[in-house]
Amino acid sequence: MQVAWLFPGQGSQAVGMGRDLLDASAAAREVFQRADEALGEKLSRLILEGPEEELTLTANAQPALVTMSTAVLAAMRERYPSLPSPRFAAGHSLGEYSALVAAGALTLEDAVRVVRTRGKAMQSAVAPGEGAMAAIMGLDASRLEAICRDVSGEKDDAGAAFGVVSCANFNAPGQIVIAGTARAVARVSELANAEKAKAIPLKVSAPFHCALMAPAAAALRDALEKVEVHAPAFPVVANVDARPNSDAGRVKDLLVRQVDGAVRWEQAIRLMHMEGITHALEIGAGKVLSGLGKRIAKDMKILSVGTVESLGALGEFLEPTGAAAALE
Repeated sequence: MQVAWLFPGQGSQAVGMGRDLLDASAAAREVFQRADEALGEKLSRLILEGPEEELTLTANAQPALVTMSTAVLAAMRERYPSLPSPRFAAGHSLGEYSALVAAGALTLEDAVRVVRTRGKAMQSAVAPGEGAMAAIMGLDASRLEAICRDVSGEKDDAGAAFGVVSCANFNAPGQIVIAGTARAVARVSELANAEKAKAIPLKVSAPFHCALMAPAAAALRDALEKVEVHAPAFPVVANVDARPNSDAGRVKDLLVRQVDGAVRWEQAIRLMHMEGITHALEIGAGKVLSGLGKRIAKDMKILSVGTVESLGALGEFLEPTGAAAALE
């Protein structure tokens, strides 16, 4: 059995996430406390009590999700002391930080502080209303990339440029997210619809993972200069190139490039599958990655672990013949 650990990104947050784990796990409680102390505020209270609109703010959602995933993993290791390390880890966008914490490349404290800065920088990189994102369903990646290139160099009838637009998230076959200026995203959506694809506008606060995020990438580079990175205990598959990385010296550059580069999630899952991964654990809030994974590699078994109930199912998932006893 070859196992990968997957960590969700922004959008998976929910008020009350982790509440049952905190009641059941001292290790999970310690993670929440460490995050509070690192940020100098009660992030845990916001996670558990909301309000939702405040938790959803990019600067709050990002450290909250890293904290949640790290707490779930701590509870897993507490319950199953013999839990083996994965062959690979990967995180969707923000989730890459959770993967790096899991691998020991970043401390939790450094991670939550850096993603707080990252979230603020991403939010302020583009003025409200100037950027947009949309999910394009049912169009081939190469065709959609070509349309984005054309629109980025196109002008309307009045001679005004539409602006920049590019593929931001290669999530699964037939599901690609685009990002850029609002006019350019609308134009690509119009052209995609004309080719019998379906364009769905996304409710986001900024156009993530496109050239408009260049100021945020620069801010993140500055923040990462103060952080010490250790060699990952296991390879972390990076978003920007969908390749496993075990070199501490490459981590910062990969994280900076991720901010204004595309998230190549489909390619990352395919790489791990081709390398022999048969089982994966989605560690943290929600089940988004489980759903995407089933569309990318149908025979890969994926368990979402984010509650006490799912924690109890982990032993049998990883050791179906010996149940949890083999891990405990």
